[in-house]
Amino acid sequence: MRIVVIEFISLDGVVQAPGGPEEDTDGGFAHGGWAGPFFDPETVGGAFSATLTGADALLYGRRTWQGMAAAWPERAGDPFADRMNEIPKYVVSETLGDDELTWNNTTRIPGGEAVAHLRKLRDGDGGDLVVMGSPTLVRTLLHEELVDELRLVVMPVILGGGKTIFPGDGVMRAYELAGTSAGDTGVQVCTYRRAREE
Repeated sequence: MRIVVIEFISLDGVVQAPGGPEEDTDGGFAHGGWAGPFFDPETVGGAFSATLTGADALLYGRRTWQGMAAAWPERAGDPFADRMNEIPKYVVSETLGDDELTWNNTTRIPGGEAVAHLRKLRDGDGGDLVVMGSPTLVRTLLHEELVDELRLVVMPVILGGGKTIFPGDGVMRAYELAGTSAGDTGVQVCTYRRAREE
C-alpha cells in the first residue's frame, strides 16, 4: 500500500481546524473554519473525491477520527459519504476503547504499536492508505519516512500560527511535484511524491 496524505493547509503551513470554529482550539487557536471561504467544489471536492476513489482504507489520529465519526454516518445517501462510511478505517489511539469504535468498519491501532503496524500495512499489497487531517499522526509518519505522497490543498491565507504536519527535526526530505490544479478562489492542489534516491 501507499500512504497518501491529503490536507487543507495555509500559506504558512498551518493545518489546524480548517472546518469549523470548535474543531480544534488547542493553543488558543481562533481561526477555525479558515478553509471555508476558499473552498472550490470542483477543485477541492475533485481532489478529495479522487483521493477517496484510490483508497483501500483510511487512517486517522484519535481526534480527527472522532470528528469524522460524529459527522459522516448522518450524511448517508450521498456517494462520497457512503464511501467514507463503508471503507475500512484505522484509528491510532491509546485511549479509545474498542466499544467506542462506533463508526462502521473501524479498527484501532494502539499508539505505541502504530509505527510498526503501519510499516507492515505499507509493505503489503493494496491501494492507498489515505490520511486526512490528523496532524500529529502525519508528523510522525513524515518523521518515520512513511509518507509516499502529499496532496496539499493550499488555501491563500496566512494564519500566523497553529498546528503543522511538518517535523521539526532538522532532517531534509525531498519530494517531487507530481501535479497541480487551481481553483477560482485561489486554492491550489499540489501533489508531491517521495523523490527517488539517486
